[in-house]
Amino acid sequence: MLEQKITKKETFFIGLMLFALFFGAGNLIFPPFLGQEAGTNYWTAIFGFVITGVGLPVLGIVAIALSGSSIESIAKKVSAPFAITFTFVLYLAIGPFFGIPRAMNVSYEMSVMPFIPSQALDISLFIYSVVFFIVVFWLSLNPSKLVKRIGNIITPILLIAIVLLVAGSALTGNITGGEAPSDAYSDHALIGGILEGYLTMDAIAALAFGLVIVSTLQARGIEDKNSILRTTAMSGIVAGIGLAFVYVSIGWLGMQLGPLETFATGSEILSFAANETYGLIGMLLLGVIVTLACLTTCVGLVTACGQYFKKNFPSMRYQTLALITTIVSFAVANLGLNTIISISVPVLVAIYPIAITLVFLTLTESLIPLRKSHYRGGVIGAALISIYDGMREMGIDIQLLNEIYSYLPLFEVGLGWIWLAIIGVILGFLIGKVSPDK
Repeated sequence: MLEQKITKKETFFIGLMLFALFFGAGNLIFPPFLGQEAGTNYWTAIFGFVITGVGLPVLGIVAIALSGSSIESIAKKVSAPFAITFTFVLYLAIGPFFGIPRAMNVSYEMSVMPFIPSQALDISLFIYSVVFFIVVFWLSLNPSKLVKRIGNIITPILLIAIVLLVAGSALTGNITGGEAPSDAYSDHALIGGILEGYLTMDAIAALAFGLVIVSTLQARGIEDKNSILRTTAMSGIVAGIGLAFVYVSIGWLGMQLGPLETFATGSEILSFAANETYGLIGMLLLGVIVTLACLTTCVGLVTACGQYFKKNFPSMRYQTLALITTIVSFAVANLGLNTIISISVPVLVAIYPIAITLVFLTLTESLIPLRKSHYRGGVIGAALISIYDGMREMGIDIQLLNEIYSYLPLFEVGLGWIWLAIIGVILGFLIGKVSPDK
């Protein structure tokens, strides 16, 4: 039987689907606020943001395509227990416990809350979340239709709405050139942007969405590993270009509006821009942007979780697992956005460096052979810092560790793990030489 081929047009729409899956809550609220805070250092900061908000997700997608399966198959190169534990934590973090509920809450706060009386907020959140998750579950029921529903239809609408918002705001004359950067972006604008890009969750979401793309291609009869890798990489590039365009656009909007008023969040910046530009119609336009962005991300995450857990619990139907994921997400979502973010940040800070280390080791192994000892050394090195960074986000400080880690360059800005990961890989290489893997 001849293997099916994916056309360039189909690859393009798969890329648009991937863009929509990535473009969710953090993608909307972080760039505008970065623009305000970075001010005249905006272009340096947004470059850093794009490195982690675009570059790492694309590399993550490629890493999954190289593995031919999922992040668990990559993590098994450390050890089987680690692979199971880390992958479950990753999927739960970006899925029902943090990622999905956060996206739903951002959608509610930006598209519904402005039109609801304060005394009706609690019941309106409940009703909105019920409707939202019913739609998410329905769209997630048939993963084979995601490209047609999201890539061909929803994504173009989303992009057009974003262009209308940014272009309309620019044409109103709110061009200021930005103001002096805040302390976080005055001396280390690039690093500030890199760290802000972490919080989009896309670097680890890529490890889940990679499975969705690979499964989509396999469902179309594509089995050749090189074909899957090539199509996945091109789809990732399409998605990356779309993300970079949107980040730069809405970040620029925040930079221009910063001198006009001090905003507490990125959502306030977008709401101000929409209202100043188009009035009530602008607020409705913003509601469409936010709802579509968060809806598509939630659909992608429910699908990814359903497909992953189906691999681990083959006796259960995908639809049942998708329903369980949706119900848990609904329950967590009603805790409120501030509670979700306060819980999720420590977990994200802890697992991001480990995920990034696994991605880079996978990409390196495509060029030169690596041993398990390389993976183990790199992951242990990254984890020694990242787990403690997560503890610090929870308010747990250990003075002795602070003094020891303070000698590491960039530790205070959250990037000290890079050095221990490199040292760990080097030690893994030396250990592998002395005691080769059986």
